[in-house]
Amino acid sequence: MIDVLLDALLDSLKILLIVFAVNIVIAFFESKITNSLEKSRKWSPIVGSTLALIPECGFSVVSTDLYKKKHITAGTLIAVYIATSDEAIPIVLSYPNKYLELLFLILIKLAVGIIIGYLVDLLFSKAKKMVHEHVEHEDECHHHEEVHVGCCKHEIEDENKVHRYLIHPLKHSLKIFLFVLIINIAFGTMLYYIGEERITEFITMNSYLTPLFTCIIGLIPNCASSLLISKLYVLDAIGFGALVGGLIVNAGLGPMILLKDKENFKSNLSIFGILIVVGLLTGYIITIIGF
Repeated sequence: MIDVLLDALLDSLKILLIVFAVNIVIAFFESKITNSLEKSRKWSPIVGSTLALIPECGFSVVSTDLYKKKHITAGTLIAVYIATSDEAIPIVLSYPNKYLELLFLILIKLAVGIIIGYLVDLLFSKAKKMVHEHVEHEDECHHHEEVHVGCCKHEIEDENKVHRYLIHPLKHSLKIFLFVLIINIAFGTMLYYIGEERITEFITMNSYLTPLFTCIIGLIPNCASSLLISKLYVLDAIGFGALVGGLIVNAGLGPMILLKDKENFKSNLSIFGILIVVGLLTGYIITIIGF
């Protein structure tokens, strides 16, 4: 049990470092970053999907934070979620006989992420319009009154640079860290008491339901879920379709942080639902094809 707590703490600290670094950069260059992301919105799903292929679970958290701050679109966010591979790539890389399948896995997740990302942006066109209006409204406010803005667009009255560029980003990052730590401990404890063998039996009990089961496991917001799915695949316990479906749904802790936002809960829930549907459809299509 101590190992579970240590693993949860270490995983959460990794995410803290990434989020904190990003927030500091945003605090210094928010206007430039915002303008850059606004100008390159048509390429964002491609860029997001490509970067998400890097086996690092913190990227989905950072992307969720950027989405909540209106810096990236819903399509870019879900493209990141779909392409996120977490621990899968390193696991499959350790089996040379699976290199070709790994290449297909990467290409499929990249392609699906880009396609669905652009489709989601079309579906969320009204939301995109609201974002532009919000930015224009902020520009008008800044024209009349100079306001210091923090890493998450909170107004900061204190002109102290240490507070604006260090303390405020740290506070914001620590809030995310605490939430991530709680989730990691909760699901790590659940996996510890249920046991990997029982979960494996559950997934492999019916080959026709395997893609559904891997998608359910993929919903667990923890590195252990992608690790388990990948291990089952390299040991030939599940098929390629089940692997792809489960890893599409498994987007790290990003979706949990997204659903934590009660203000936009309905639209955020729809993003979460799209992720699940895409994972199930892709998994079953590949399984039916017999790949």
